Parts: sequence; structure tokens; C-alpha cells
Amino acid sequence: MPHRPFLVILIFLIFFICSFITNILGPIIPDIISSFHLSLTMTALLPFAFFIAYGVMSIPSGMLVERYGEKAVMSVAFILAFCGSIIFSLYPYYLTALFSLFLIGAGMAMLQVAINPMLRIAGGEENFAFNAVLAQLIFGSASFVSPQVYSYLVNELKNSSIDSSFLLDFLRKIVPLHMEWVSLYWLFSIITLFMMVIISLVHLPKGEIPDEERVGVRQTYADLFRKRIVILYFLGIFCYVGSEQGISNWISKFLLDFHGFDPQTVGARTVAYFWGFMTIGCILGMLLLKLFDSRKILMTFSVLAMTSLLFALFGTAAISRYAFPMIGFFYSVMWSIIFSLALNSIEKHHGSFSGILCTGIIGGAAIPLVIGWLGDMVNLRFGLLFLFFTLGYIFFIGLWANPLITNKTIRKSSG
Repeated sequence: MPHRPFLVILIFLIFFICSFITNILGPIIPDIISSFHLSLTMTALLPFAFFIAYGVMSIPSGMLVERYGEKAVMSVAFILAFCGSIIFSLYPYYLTALFSLFLIGAGMAMLQVAINPMLRIAGGEENFAFNAVLAQLIFGSASFVSPQVYSYLVNELKNSSIDSSFLLDFLRKIVPLHMEWVSLYWLFSIITLFMMVIISLVHLPKGEIPDEERVGVRQTYADLFRKRIVILYFLGIFCYVGSEQGISNWISKFLLDFHGFDPQTVGARTVAYFWGFMTIGCILGMLLLKLFDSRKILMTFSVLAMTSLLFALFGTAAISRYAFPMIGFFYSVMWSIIFSLALNSIEKHHGSFSGILCTGIIGGAAIPLVIGWLGDMVNLRFGLLFLFFTLGYIFFIGLWANPLITNKTIRKSSG
């Protein structure tokens, strides 16, 4: 397939929407605990319900892409996300939230499986590491914006102003009292409905992805699972997403419990800065990937992330507020490097491999749940120490990775 700039832009837009919806759980967790009177373990079941959908839907989604095409799968994905958003908007209860988050997560899983191989081909295999980091930059920018939107909506809905907009007045009438954070899911309903329309208008012929990039049948998956390298990279994605969600979901709660910061202001801003610094890190990462081997960058950033985690957990209130965003800065390139190393380590069946890798996103379900359970047993600081295991595994990927195609650098180009 020739390079398709418009398709790349569409994929970047989908990354933005996915991030805007996915990473709002962290800022609103203190509100959820207050509204539903939950323990840390029960709270952790919410991201668990969202990310376990990746384990259920990723490989079947790959088969659906093979049979029906990328456009059909993306359309269904946004329909599921819309249904999940509107159901919780109308019935904001704990059990409803679990079901709704599973539906939204299923939609996000289908999107991830469809768009990652498309990005590799639409932008060129040799530029995949760079474009993947750019996608992560867009992903991080959306995650920076969503907590700000949360703070704005919650604070504005609490204040009855004469100059209030029609939208805010409407939300005040339909959002339950003292549960202003539910307004976000009305917003998500609008966004996913909008994306359903956009996808319906886009011309994306079935069969445009080459055979080696497409997902395969059961035998293809069986053959891939027999390869040690596939399992190792699956664990890499599992550990990365677990690390990312393990931090972002618990920042606001940690700052409340250990330093007494207001989750609707300081907590939400700190989570926003976590994603904002991730965006800045992506910009630096794109430059570094043009200069150095991606494996060396992965190892360096892993060590710096662990160092920042130590400061965040054991530093003073002021140090903790700044150390958490720095973790996001050093997380910035991990997903894209691990994913590109993985796909560039096998000769064929990249679509099927992408489905397996996206299944590893269930790390976002498992690791926050482990942290919440340890937090109930001891405290949240002790629970967050578990992330040293996941970050340690990411460091070791840089030691053993041996891709068939390495990232294109200025030195290689000039040579």
C-alpha cells in the first residue's frame, strides 16, 4: 500500500480520542470512591473491567478485521464505546460502571488492533518507530486535556452562574447531585457518536493492507504463540501498560492520602501533568530516535522512570507533585519502542502479532488491581512499589531485543 498521509492523520485522531476517554479514570478515582463508598480493591475493579476487555477482544478483533475489513471493525468499535458511555450516563451506579467500562474497553481494543498495522504501512515501515512515538505524543496530549476538562466541568457544574452556557445548564439538570464527574460520560457519548459519523464517511477499501500485515486464522496465532519472542514482547506490553495505568490511576489518591491534596484540583492537575510530560517526552523521544538505537533509549528511560518513582513515593509533598509527572516523561517512548521492536522482530504475520500485543494491554487491568489489593493490605505506597518489577522487565527488553529492522537514524542515513 502506498504511503497515505490522510490515513495517518485519521489514525492519529483515533489515538487522541482513545486517550481522551481511556485515561480519565485516574483523576476521577477519588470521586468514584466517595460516590460509591469503595475500597481500593473495589475501585481497582473499574480499570480492571476496562482493560480486561483487551484480553477478551484483541485476538477476535483481529479475525474480524480479516473477515470484514478495517472500516467495519472501527465502526463497531465506536458503537460499543458510545453504548458504554451513554449507559453509564443514564444509570450512574457501580455495577453499571463495570459493564459500561467493559464495553468502552472492548471498543478501544478493536480500534488498537485495527490501527496499529495500518500506521506501520500508511507511514512506511522504516518510519514506524518515529510515527508510533508521534502517535504516543498525540495520545499523551489528549490525556493532558481530559483531566483539565474534568476539573472545568466539575467546578462549573457546582457553581450556578448567570453567565452559564446552555450546555452547562443542561448538564446540571441531568447529572446527579454531588456526582458532577458523571458529566464526562455525557461528553464521551457525544465524541463517540461524532466518530461514528466520521468513520462512515471515510473511504477505506477492504483489502488495502498487504497480506503479511493482516491478521490470520487460528493456525497463525498458534504458530506465533510457539515463538518465545512473541511471549516475551507480549509480557513487555503487559508490563508497560500495567506500569502506565498503575501510576496514572493512583496518583490523585496517593496525593490525597499521603499529602492531603484536593483531588479535584491538585490531584487532577498532577495527573494532567503526568500525561503532559509524557507528551513533552515524546517530542524529545522523536529526536533521540533519529540519533540513537531505540534499545539504548528504552533502557535509559526505564532507569530514570524508576528513579522518579522513588522520589514520588518517598519525597516530600512538593517533591512528590513534581516527581509523578516526571515518571510520565520517562514513560513517553516505552510503548512505541516496545511495539516497534516487536513488529520489526518477525518477518510476517504482523497483523496477527499486533492482536497478540494488544492483548497484553490487559496489564492495565491486572497491575492496578494488584496495587489496590496491596494498598488495602498495607498502604498505597507499598502497593505502588510493585511497579519496580514491571519497569525492571522493560529495562531488560533493551538488553535482549534483536530486531530484524532497527530504527532509522541520521548516522545510518548518512552512512
